[in-house]
Amino acid sequence: MADQPQAQEFDVLVLGGGSAGYAAALRSVQHGLTVGLIERSKLGGTCLHTGCIPTKAYLHAAELADEARSSEKYGVKTTFEGIDMAKVREYKDGIVAGKHKGLTGLLKMRKVTVIEGEGRLVSPQEIEVDGTRYTGRNIVLATGSTSKTMGLPIGGRIITSTEALEMDHTPKSAIVLGGGVIGCEFASAWTSYGTDVTIIEGLPSLVPNEDPAIIKNLERSFKKRGITFNTGTFFKDVTETDDGVKVTLEDGKTFDAEICLVAVGRGPVTEGFGFEEQGVTLDRGFVITDERLHTGVGSIYAVGDIVPGLQLAHRGYQQGIFVAEEIVGNNPVVVEDINIPKVTFCEPEIMSVGYTQPKAEEEYGKDNVEVTEYNLAGNGKSSILGTGGLIKMVSVKGGPIVGVHGIGSRIGEQIGEAQLIVNWEAYPEDVATLVHAHPTQNEALGEAAMALFGHPLHG
Repeated sequence: MADQPQAQEFDVLVLGGGSAGYAAALRSVQHGLTVGLIERSKLGGTCLHTGCIPTKAYLHAAELADEARSSEKYGVKTTFEGIDMAKVREYKDGIVAGKHKGLTGLLKMRKVTVIEGEGRLVSPQEIEVDGTRYTGRNIVLATGSTSKTMGLPIGGRIITSTEALEMDHTPKSAIVLGGGVIGCEFASAWTSYGTDVTIIEGLPSLVPNEDPAIIKNLERSFKKRGITFNTGTFFKDVTETDDGVKVTLEDGKTFDAEICLVAVGRGPVTEGFGFEEQGVTLDRGFVITDERLHTGVGSIYAVGDIVPGLQLAHRGYQQGIFVAEEIVGNNPVVVEDINIPKVTFCEPEIMSVGYTQPKAEEEYGKDNVEVTEYNLAGNGKSSILGTGGLIKMVSVKGGPIVGVHGIGSRIGEQIGEAQLIVNWEAYPEDVATLVHAHPTQNEALGEAAMALFGHPLHG
């Protein structure tokens, strides 16, 4: 980080240097504003150091392990001898260090003043850092999130994703509390590494926010991979035993494993920053804002994981950019959470944007919704990759496509066109007449749109 600055007054003062905070800082300086960015730990926040980037590095290693196991099917002779977890961690650390160095250099080059230390809001225009007060004509709160622990004692054999990323060995068995994005990604990676995994999810299904067709396909795929899961009953207790952990469910059922990963979601980090004392409204720790991310106090905005809604790095980036544009009076367009693209990087991957079928029926009425599912078995590139799965499109009858969902190996790469379809309110015929390159998985989007338009080519 840079040395403590001389300047103490800024056009924009940002509290938190994660995805949302540094995006706000970078876009603000692009508009000629002076910016102070306060960070108590490492620039890049959760996403770079303990979230998106390191977990995806682990998942890439997992993909290589799976490919090594199955390579003979493709005529390539390799042997899988196991996972060197210390080496995987070293590879992950190298990726993170490189990105951290790049981000630090970028902020310095763009002349963002980085202020190292613990910040506290002491007035609607001031943040105090280690006894020094900094003034911001506009203040952006971006203090991020942390793993929820449900009151469990973290340490030893009961861990969160942060500790899981620092392990230097592969556990023989693991219980994952939570079948959402984080839980499914770790369960997937560990299974590829050779760990015996059981997922405990209190809600009726894994990835409960996804479309029913996607959920059904994922659960079938996980069973095929040997991942055990227990859904519909919440856990009651987790205790360490002499040689592992015991998880007890509310119905009395018990599960034993070497370790337990607590992956029940993330909570906002807002305590101790003086927000409420300055009149900022909090609800269960989240900062409440209007749709333009203003807190209702002075010129204070909030962005990223502390604002209720999807906790995604790219949502944070978008909100950081949005607030910078708002500050300079550009009246940016609000992107609703429903239209933000999502990818779960387990195997098989999941992508989704827009309404699921049940949500669309709730919004537009069951008789006004049309859906189509295109099976990836009909897609040449998917067959080459050895993956099954599907693309599902949801549209308003006689109207635009309002949801695109997919599951299959590498299908997350198709989220780009999917989000354009939904956000630009494309009609099925608009997408059906576009040319999709052959042979790619991208063709599956074109096929689904053709089917929705009533003219499937390969269906």
